[in-house]
Amino acid sequence: MERMRYILTILTIFIGEFFWKNHVEKNIPEGGSKKVLHDTVILTKYHNRGAALNTGEKRPEIVKWISLVLTAAAAVLFLGSFGLAGRGMLKTGLSFLLGGAFSNTYDRLKRGYVVDYFRFNVPVKRIRNLIFNVSDFCIIIGALFTVFDEWG
Repeated sequence: MERMRYILTILTIFIGEFFWKNHVEKNIPEGGSKKVLHDTVILTKYHNRGAALNTGEKRPEIVKWISLVLTAAAAVLFLGSFGLAGRGMLKTGLSFLLGGAFSNTYDRLKRGYVVDYFRFNVPVKRIRNLIFNVSDFCIIIGALFTVFDEWG
């Protein structure tokens, strides 16, 4: 039963992002923007052909393969974590990481790019111009949980 909670976390992230990214693809024009949440978030559709901060955008095939290999490695670690007693933070972290990784890797394989769709309306232009998706945050949160588990 404990395993199911972690698997459901992965599925919830993946399925939620699947539907949200499809909604963005159909309803927001490329480069179009709309302020939401009291103007604190700006919905902006962006097709990211690279990795974080467009790293490798000129080599999308390499980015795709790296994404596949890292996602597979995380999946192996996740499955291996079931053999460990306790370690809820590790399992939760890997669940978040995998939900986001599966979503972004799926995009790379199916669409040829990752759909990013929101940015924060903050005064610092450099930060305001960064465009994310929920999967990005799930990967970051998952990685942090995984590291914190190893530290403590």
